[in-house]
Amino acid sequence: DLAGAAPRPPPPTQPARQLPMSVAGKALSDKLAAVADEARKAKADGYLAIALDEVAWLLNIRGTDVPHCPVLEAYALVNVNSDTTTTTTTDTTNSTTNSTTATLFVDLDKVPAPMAEALAEHGVTLQPYDAIEAAVRNFASQGKKLLLDPEKSTFAMLTAAADAAVLSPSPVTLPKALKNSAELAGMQQAHAVDGAALANFFGWLFDYVKVEGNSLTEAELATRLAGFRAAQPGFLDLSFPTIAGANANGAIIHYNPLVAENPATVNSETMLLLDSGGQYETGTTDVTRTVHLGTPTAWQKECFTRVLKGNIALDMVVFPEGTPGPAIDAFARTALWQVGLDYLHGTGHGVGAALNVHEGPQSISTRYANTVALKEGMVLSNEPGYYEANAFGVRIENLLTVRRKQTPHAFNGKTFLGFEQLTHVPIQKDLMEIGLLTPTELDWIDAYHARVWALVSPLLEEDSQGYKWLQAATTPLPRATAAAEAPVAAGAAA
Repeated sequence: DLAGAAPRPPPPTQPARQLPMSVAGKALSDKLAAVADEARKAKADGYLAIALDEVAWLLNIRGTDVPHCPVLEAYALVNVNSDTTTTTTTDTTNSTTNSTTATLFVDLDKVPAPMAEALAEHGVTLQPYDAIEAAVRNFASQGKKLLLDPEKSTFAMLTAAADAAVLSPSPVTLPKALKNSAELAGMQQAHAVDGAALANFFGWLFDYVKVEGNSLTEAELATRLAGFRAAQPGFLDLSFPTIAGANANGAIIHYNPLVAENPATVNSETMLLLDSGGQYETGTTDVTRTVHLGTPTAWQKECFTRVLKGNIALDMVVFPEGTPGPAIDAFARTALWQVGLDYLHGTGHGVGAALNVHEGPQSISTRYANTVALKEGMVLSNEPGYYEANAFGVRIENLLTVRRKQTPHAFNGKTFLGFEQLTHVPIQKDLMEIGLLTPTELDWIDAYHARVWALVSPLLEEDSQGYKWLQAATTPLPRATAAAEAPVAAGAAA
């Protein structure tokens, strides 16, 4: 077996870190208590967290064991004790202590002493990583039932639990997706500094290529972008390998120039699709911008504008609570469908808060079997695209937060939801076909660019390349040739 003969790389050894409450927003003891309640409802005596991002979120810890994902290799076994809480009363105070405990199975050398002490204060003990299988077998041998998510469990853990396994969806997945106010504030902070990094990068790129007439490879471009991000406060890592596709490579949806045999050249004739993101101490970013470093063709402008119209339509949609993501996917595709175009990937994926750049259970796509309702506090991407093989690709991606919307009516008492932008990076005006944009869409673009300028410009050095680029990129659009608004369909309610 050639694969088995290859030596394994050494295991990661970097220390883990504790996420401060200012970023986590919820104490791990409260998270453990909530998980214990769900395990109890499933008639289980414990829950085993196996997915690395769930372990990290549940215990408010982060690591560097997986490239681009701030997680560590670990398991968390939550023990559901018979009494949820115990109350201690003194003459002056009443305090409630959570009795739920947990064990973190991890390489003990990765846990600094202060972190171990903080975990212990919340009822979390430590065991070696390779002790997990024996611990699960021991748990089962005591006649206890263990809740396991069949979609996240390994064969080894299912085998160890055997008849003690209670198979049910993870009680962590949905709470992790519903960001609290501290997590959202951290995401907003991360996106602001990420916007500054991209402003500095694009300011440099346009000067270097378009003004000075230089060229560089896609791989060199990706490396330079990483350097601009690394210069920002709180930067930890990229959130995924940068996708930098010049011209035809932009039509390869997950193109990685750093592993390409012959990365293409980026010059003053290039249409560039750039999908990138960063991991910061307070949040996770993921943004795609398509730019042209020269003069786009009329067809490129039409395709770009139709993708932009889809992005705006989804951004502006208002929907009743209980609506699953696939029910609104068509808003992002309609402008493309009208001329017989489409794209073959989902429109939106969930994003973790200072965690993995991809998370569930929510999504916006044509996978209609996903009936998970979009809920306030979820973060999703909005990334329609168009890809023409051997020619070019277009994708425009913002991250959005699901927020409650104030509507003039509340049909049957329903709450209505919509989106709030997290990403603050200009959308290239030179690629827009103004005649295809309605006055409402033009207003959206100008308002978006005004917010970008207000949030990002204070983070830039005045008169720097990034500052000047951002200033020019966020000026209002011309209005003389805007498209008419779509008419109200016949028979629609006034």
